[in-house]
Amino acid sequence: MLIAANKAVSIDYTLTNDAGEVIDSSAGGAPLVYLHGAGSIIVGLEKALEGKQAGDELKVAIEPEEAYGEYSPELVAVLNRGMFEGVDELAVGMQFHASGPDGSMQIVTIRDLDGDDVTVDGNHPLAGQRLTFQVKVVNVRDANPEEIAHGHIHGEGGHHH
Repeated sequence: MLIAANKAVSIDYTLTNDAGEVIDSSAGGAPLVYLHGAGSIIVGLEKALEGKQAGDELKVAIEPEEAYGEYSPELVAVLNRGMFEGVDELAVGMQFHASGPDGSMQIVTIRDLDGDDVTVDGNHPLAGQRLTFQVKVVNVRDANPEEIAHGHIHGEGGHHH
């Protein structure tokens, strides 16, 4: 069975950056299970997996525009510490939900602390980076109607309701 829209796909993968550092991997754990065509994985990897089948292995480099986008300096802001009411200790690396420029919720990460100035960054941590995936397709099956309606895979390796 070939990978196409509305297929439940299981993959083993290792993700590295241009320096060859491992960013994420399914090694030692269960494969990643996703619904192909539902936007659950980055578009460049989904395109690379299209038409593959169980047992296929591939190595693919994904440019930022088909991964987490280019790094956007407009998503960096300096806020006053007082905007973080109820948080006793702020630290670099902490993440918070915030309203984005378009009103949608986004995650921001504290990048710097300087007195009452808190620098936050709304870019995805992997924005602007070329990502390399080493992937092995473990399994491909038809997704059931409920999985298709929900936009994700249920059960082992997938979503649990």
